[in-house]
Amino acid sequence: MTLAKFKEEPWKTSHHAYENCNLAMSPAPEYASSEVILSSLYRQIGLKGASEGSVPQTGRLLEKEIQKSRNKSTAPEAAVLDANTFNGLLHSVLESPKLPNQSAKRFVQVTPLVPQAAIFSGSARLSSNSWPAGGLVRRMVRLGSPDQEAASRLWRSLFDALSVSSNDDIFARFLKEEIGAWAPAPDWDYIELETEKGIDEVDLKGLDYPAKRFVRDLEAIIAAKDAMTRRQWTSLLEAIIRIGAVAHVTWICDVHARIWDCVRQTLTDGASSTPDDIRVRIFPESFQYFSYGDRALLGIKDRASAFLRARLGLNATLWAAQDAGYERASLSSARSIFELCTFLRSNVEKMQQTGLKDTLVEVTERETRTLLCKKGIGSNIMEFARHVLGQRQAANPVLRGYDQGFALRKRGTSNSSPWVVGLGPVAILALVHCALSGTSGPRSVRRLTQHLAGYGMIIDHRDIATNDLGHQLRLLGLVLDSPDAESGMLLIPPFATGQENFA
Repeated sequence: MTLAKFKEEPWKTSHHAYENCNLAMSPAPEYASSEVILSSLYRQIGLKGASEGSVPQTGRLLEKEIQKSRNKSTAPEAAVLDANTFNGLLHSVLESPKLPNQSAKRFVQVTPLVPQAAIFSGSARLSSNSWPAGGLVRRMVRLGSPDQEAASRLWRSLFDALSVSSNDDIFARFLKEEIGAWAPAPDWDYIELETEKGIDEVDLKGLDYPAKRFVRDLEAIIAAKDAMTRRQWTSLLEAIIRIGAVAHVTWICDVHARIWDCVRQTLTDGASSTPDDIRVRIFPESFQYFSYGDRALLGIKDRASAFLRARLGLNATLWAAQDAGYERASLSSARSIFELCTFLRSNVEKMQQTGLKDTLVEVTERETRTLLCKKGIGSNIMEFARHVLGQRQAANPVLRGYDQGFALRKRGTSNSSPWVVGLGPVAILALVHCALSGTSGPRSVRRLTQHLAGYGMIIDHRDIATNDLGHQLRLLGLVLDSPDAESGMLLIPPFATGQENFA
């Protein structure tokens, strides 16, 4: 491919250096919910024969088999429940709310309480081309771990925790056997973590970023499993996954925009720099993506738009550099970006001859709607963030309180009411537990605000005493009001186990 071909179809094929970058947005996010991500994670980590595209068809076949059994008053030999009761289990006890625009559609959608349910439920789309949402968690585990060995250990620990064992509650063990009888599935067996490149240790030495925070929190959530029922534990796991996933995607958008700023400045004025200068510029020491109580989606949209501009700019530059004779292009480290900038600065005339500037101007003007996140990749990122973080809007009014692990809530009851940053009770429990992991006894609420900052969620600890978060902390029994304490409020560990296991 050449720059001329890129000009014709700028979103279709990325340059190999961009596509294989260890900071690539892979898999590219689309619509998902926390339950879709968890279901896909089951398939990624232990259900080798179950693909994303097979889920809707398997669900339809299961519905047909249940209906046949209801008509004939039969049931599988290993089943305990009759067909009518099992149908009620799927469509009542385990039912997961459909969205308002799905109310007329017939498909199976259940809570991903056990791995076996992920065979026929929890696909992002009701078609054969669903994106592998669980792959995003796998990618975060690798990028947030110091090396491949540590990532593999955590991946194995997560598989063990997701498995239904004798330590799980009796309902989870029953579901495992009963769903397995009605919907025979591939064996639940560990799938090794694929070898992937992590982020250069030198580049991120001493820095925090969402995937790194997520890995620590995932360890803390795994450690707490034995302190509660499986349903309670999977709810906490979903809450951490949804906050971590959106923060990670937003951080990736931010880093790509920063890389493009470095490259663009080199193209514009030929400014020189060092690998250390570039490292400081592309990896933020701190980040603020969500302000508690304020609107969140506009900020995400700005970063998604900046990412799209960076994607166009970087790919165009890479193709132009290739046309100019640069064959060692890479974006996987500050040093490789420095080498690209050095080539651009040393080959100004060759780069001008490629027509890079005119190509960028033309493509940017032509792709305005995509760059404004009104369609295509940007629209998909916005849909991902909205549905993963936002409280589930249920078509069935009875199920409106189903989702309590959200991080965005509606400010009012109208459909046009804005989405603002606000944590649900389950999300608060999960975050307080993770914030206190590695400690013993109470800690100041300042620790919680510092923990939230690791995901780019900003809140002043002095405001907690009077805002919605402080109110919920009191209702959940997670704070002690102490006038003599520095911040006035002390956090209490929510669970008896897992608090001293991880630093």
